[in-house]
Amino acid sequence: MKLWNDGRLSLSITRLGIEYLVAMLVLGLLAGHTGNNLIYLLFSLMVALFLVSGWASRSAIRGLREFQVQEGNLFARMEGGVRIRCRDPHPGRARGLEIRLLCEGGCVEPGFYAGGGRESEEGILLRVHPERRGWWRVQGLEFRTRFPFGFLEKALRVPLDQALLVLPHPRSGAHQGEWKGEAPRAATRKGTASPDGARPFRVGDALSRIHWKRTAQRGEPWVREFEEEVTVGIRLRLDLRTWVPGEAFEEELERLSGAILQAHLRGQEILLEILSVEGSRSSQGRVECWRALALAQAEGT
Repeated sequence: MKLWNDGRLSLSITRLGIEYLVAMLVLGLLAGHTGNNLIYLLFSLMVALFLVSGWASRSAIRGLREFQVQEGNLFARMEGGVRIRCRDPHPGRARGLEIRLLCEGGCVEPGFYAGGGRESEEGILLRVHPERRGWWRVQGLEFRTRFPFGFLEKALRVPLDQALLVLPHPRSGAHQGEWKGEAPRAATRKGTASPDGARPFRVGDALSRIHWKRTAQRGEPWVREFEEEVTVGIRLRLDLRTWVPGEAFEEELERLSGAILQAHLRGQEILLEILSVEGSRSSQGRVECWRALALAQAEGT
């Protein structure tokens, strides 16, 4: 039950608090009716305990400063993490705060900050589930506490105006080479394709690899070293002029996002080229490519 709400700070009494007040009222009436000093003393202690609860909860929710929301790699329809950083001028104070992120759309699980630590800079991790790619507007933070006894609950709202970028969902299941605009980027490494040099013979080398000319020159067995082409990266291409807004375009972005993720897991380089009416722009690296896809808009008609 809310006792007041001024837009930023609100106070409500819990069920336990109501039961405590009823018991305190009954004890007060009994003390007034009987005139027993011991009952008066118990009633006074209960009143003092209730007042201390309100003061302690107010102290727990006040004082935090310099709030920042730090995003990681957030993907649409996937669980991600957002870290809330703040400065606590009284790091040793017990707080028992439940922290909620106020945003438009998506699901955010509350975090918890106990306080009582030694660090003045604190980071609280919140689990989030964005609904769609693109900019995700954060409207503020809400701190709730029932510290220390659970009689009263105070809530403090801190307004924020920040946008988090949500990346396209990395769709999996497509075989490499089935993504539109995907092409391998090749490099060479030692292997069995073309001669690269020669070295002294080692136990286990095949006799077919003996370099006869070098062996004759050196007077001891030498073997050939070889190299081969291997795929060290992929090049992705997206032409926004050929796509119209809709589900098919979103699925294509998700397939490209999945290609970026799989290339990253294989340790390959990633290059993304996006064509639009304004020209061509390239992005390199998984983070830059993901962000480019998150902001892409179809330009076809």
